[in-house]
Amino acid sequence: MPSQKKLKTSENTFETIEYLTESSSFIPKGLIISGYDFKVKEPPSDRPVRIYCDGIYDLFHFGHAKALEQAKKSFPDVYLMVGGVKVKRVMNEQERYQSVAHCKWVDQVIPDAPWTVTQEFIDKHQIDYVAHDAEPYQSTESGDVYAFAKAQGRFLPTQRTDGISTSDLITRIIRDYDAYLCRNIERGVSAKDLNISFLKEREIKTMKHIDNLKSQLITILLEHLATLEDSSHEFIRSFASRFGAKDIVVCIFILLCFIH
Repeated sequence: MPSQKKLKTSENTFETIEYLTESSSFIPKGLIISGYDFKVKEPPSDRPVRIYCDGIYDLFHFGHAKALEQAKKSFPDVYLMVGGVKVKRVMNEQERYQSVAHCKWVDQVIPDAPWTVTQEFIDKHQIDYVAHDAEPYQSTESGDVYAFAKAQGRFLPTQRTDGISTSDLITRIIRDYDAYLCRNIERGVSAKDLNISFLKEREIKTMKHIDNLKSQLITILLEHLATLEDSSHEFIRSFASRFGAKDIVVCIFILLCFIH
């Protein structure tokens, strides 16, 4: 039998919560719910489980998609809602909302979602669980922004995908900043759109021109070296046919002695 707890949901109302255990009928598929300092309540069995995921979802990538997939597949019948937090990032709000909306695991996008999930928000959207990775996310006003959901047994811990994050993508762009600038300038993007000065634009174009000249010179030199190598081989073959291989060895020996 699952463990139970009475939770106060309003001024004079208490709700009896049954928590998931290893022997429960509905264990979330693919998720680890043990080993945390919070418990997860039993899901409803007579309707789709309504799960809510929130996040910034900037530069939407497969790590985001895999987290949403975990939430969607956690129970046999899930209605997945995703809230986009309104903050200034690389992509604007509509771009982020559209990126999430086109993910096949998502049933509904909730714009302008709050940073901290409240009882009012849970009631409004009839949320059974809030799904997110279990790392504490701090807020200056309330500490862990998921503490409320955890206390109610409504927090469903997902697993992060290693090797990919929005911060990592931005770091890659910053690391190769000049290369990306050069590529976009070659495509015809203006210095104004790239937020760089005219002098910076000229510097990048000049360096690109120098790199092109270097490549051309290297190509020409390699072609000439190949020609010289072919000529030297032909000279040796001609010399050998006239004087013999023994004379070639003697000449090379004398030449090496002269050089040293």
